[in-house]
Amino acid sequence: MKVIEIASFGGPDVLRLAERPMPVAGVGELCIHVSASGVNRPDVLQRAGHYPAPAGASDIPGLEVAGTIVSGDAQALQAAGLQIGERICALVAGGGYAEFCVAPVAQCLPVPKGLSDVEAASLPETFFTVWSNVFDRGRLVAGEILLVQGGTSGIGVTAIQLARAMGATVIATAGSDAKCDAIRALGADHAINYKTQDFEVEVNRLTNGRGVDVILDMVAGAYVARELNCLAEDGRLVIIAVQGGVKSEINAGLVLRKRLTVTGSTLRVRPLAFKQAIARNCLSKVWPLLEAGSIKPVVHSVFAAVDAKELTGSGAAAAHALMESNQHVGKIVLNWRTA
Repeated sequence: MKVIEIASFGGPDVLRLAERPMPVAGVGELCIHVSASGVNRPDVLQRAGHYPAPAGASDIPGLEVAGTIVSGDAQALQAAGLQIGERICALVAGGGYAEFCVAPVAQCLPVPKGLSDVEAASLPETFFTVWSNVFDRGRLVAGEILLVQGGTSGIGVTAIQLARAMGATVIATAGSDAKCDAIRALGADHAINYKTQDFEVEVNRLTNGRGVDVILDMVAGAYVARELNCLAEDGRLVIIAVQGGVKSEINAGLVLRKRLTVTGSTLRVRPLAFKQAIARNCLSKVWPLLEAGSIKPVVHSVFAAVDAKELTGSGAAAAHALMESNQHVGKIVLNWRTA
């Protein structure tokens, strides 16, 4: 099978088209003929040598796919209500940039009715992450206020839509006026251009000094101290990435006085049972919203995984370059069915 592999750590040009043996599904697994692969920030970090695949996972990048089941553990498939030939999307720990990919049955969900495989491939990593962190860990409920740092990322556009659908008020940040317009169009009640406005000042102005209940943070670093100033009493700060650095200096007294919670998580290394629980919540609470059109996948760009003329993986390199440019709004996807 064709795959996109990391030839050596470095820039987007180290991604190359290669051939690997077909994967074989084991106990509790299924094999997917991949139509599309989602591109995520962890893929970029892995390519650069900063985020190695977990032990036992494929070294091929890619954390989410959509396609058709071609084989698998019959007992596990039956228990999950899935069958050979069915269209599904899946969260994987690696191996997504490939024509065929093995996934745990427990981390697979049917493609929501009305969505294409390209749209479905944009769902698992972001929707699993947002559900786990905003609603499970952050405990956001209707009537509360959520601040999303980086509202135009794949995580950001998902968090905005889900929070609004669940009855929360949403404030989101973005790096340009055009991006602020885009996240307002997706349902954000307020958008803050962090390049021209101080988000701390704006949040407190918008909330009349009360602050927000939950913050979803992908920056960390120096942002953390400022975010604590934006939280309401009993507020929760959830950190899911450290693009601004791993070290933060905070006012611990503020944490005490306001009874704040500072937490965070990663998803890739969590055990199967943990991811299965998220999958079940997504299927019961989020998939109906997708099928009803209440929320939608936001796919910014689709690249051919294999260049049919040059027989290269240049589409993956272009996808990574776009992600690093931060010029996208929503998800970036590789299409395997255009070669």
